Parts: sequence; structure tokens; C-alpha cells
Amino acid sequence: MLKINFFKSLPSGALLLTLLLSSCQSSGDNSNEAPAAEDNLSGQSTSSKDEEGFVTIFDGASLDGWEGDPDLWRVENGSLVGEISPGNELKANSFIIWQGGEPADFELITEFRITENGNSGINYRSERLDTIPYALRGYQADIDGKNRYTGQNYEERKRTTLAYRGQKTTISSQPNPDEEGSLRANVERNAWKNAEVTGSLGEDEALKAEINAQDWNEAHLVIKGNRLQHYINGVLMSDVTDDDNVNRKMSGLLGVQVHVGPPMKVEYRNIRLKEL
Repeated sequence: MLKINFFKSLPSGALLLTLLLSSCQSSGDNSNEAPAAEDNLSGQSTSSKDEEGFVTIFDGASLDGWEGDPDLWRVENGSLVGEISPGNELKANSFIIWQGGEPADFELITEFRITENGNSGINYRSERLDTIPYALRGYQADIDGKNRYTGQNYEERKRTTLAYRGQKTTISSQPNPDEEGSLRANVERNAWKNAEVTGSLGEDEALKAEINAQDWNEAHLVIKGNRLQHYINGVLMSDVTDDDNVNRKMSGLLGVQVHVGPPMKVEYRNIRLKEL
């Protein structure tokens, strides 16, 4: 009642001004709010990312919706577990592959933990090989137990390293993969020779310090158009702009890896996907 009497007592011009001010205050200034995850391409931390729109693609109880070697993959304590046991060493890297589609532009968020001698990775925009069971070829967010490579962009069975941890790179167009030997000729020291470093995201050792050894970490991939960003624990570790319209892939399979080498164990949990 007091509010109604107050407005009635105002002259018409003052009433209009009061209503306008009230409207401005109620709308607020949202400039300080954290941007949604899909818009955060500046290289800043994504610790305040917007979870809206993410869909869980691993149920934490079964391998439903995933295909991999049952001798290597299982579910344990809510996690997707890949393990190489003594006497069961691999002859080729092996993946468990999501069967829900071939995302193009997307964000993927998951938590991972890996043993000290472990080697793994998250593949995306990949293709399946017919000649090797459960093998993928394509982009990979690298993960390893000693954290030498975790966060870098490595292209499995193709152009190899596209960006080391701490690098922002641009990849120029180069030979067709169908031309025999052309890809291998452009690889030097397990890195693609036509990856131009265009900026720094920080020193490698400082970025490594952001990663928890043999403990849980969060990986967040922001894959949009030809820009590929890998975050670990909210810190941008590698940033690739792939202008190679011959060799790049704009959509493909998702999967996670166990790597050739000594016995190891890797765990993934809370795997969430948002297609953009």
C-alpha cells in the first residue's frame, strides 16, 4: 500500500524516471559473469565453465554405448578403467570407442587418473582402422603418468605432434595422406614440421605443475571449427589452429586409449559431452 501511494504522489515525469531506473536495476550488468564454456576461447581458466547442455556419455555402471577389448576395459567404482596387466602387453595401441556418433564441434569434460608408467589419451574427430582391432587414427589430447606430454595435441597414426604443451600453433596445408610416404616425410622428431608456433601459453614446467601426478585431474576439450584447445584443471595447455584442409578432420569418432608399453592403469569418470 505504501508503494502504491508513493507512486501516485509523484508527478508523471518523475514517475516515468523512477520506473526506468527500477527497470535498469532489475536487469543488472552481467559483464562480470563467467562466459559459457563454448565462448571461452581466450586462453583463460575455465574453472567457472557453464555445465548447461552437457550430456553424460558414460553411465558409470556398464560399458553400454562403448566398444573396446573386454580384456583391457572394465567398469570399477564408477570409472571406465583401461588396464594392461603383466603378460598381457599390447602389440598396438587400443581404444574403447564411444558409439553415440561422430561429433564435429563440441566440448568434452572428463576426469582422469593414470599410473606413473601409464600412457593414454582422448581421441576425437578420429577414424577407425580396419586392419587393427579397436585402433583409431586422429587428434588426441595426450595423457601420461609422468606428465611429460599431458595436455599436448598429438595426432595418432597421422601427423604426430601438432602442439607441445605450452604452444599455440597454426598448421599449414601439406601433402595428401593418400600419397604414400608423404606424411612420414613431413615428420621430424615425432612432430609435424609444418606446425608454426604463433604464441606461448606458459613455460612447460609451470604448466606441468598444474597437473596432479597419479591423482585425479580434469580434462576439458573445446573443439570448434579448426580450433582445438586442450585444458587440464582449467588451464589451457595447447591451442591448435588447423588450416591443413587436406589432412584435418572436421568430425569423427571419440575414444580413450591404452598405449603400448609396460603394465599400466588409466581411469576416466564423469565423461560429459556438449555438441555445439
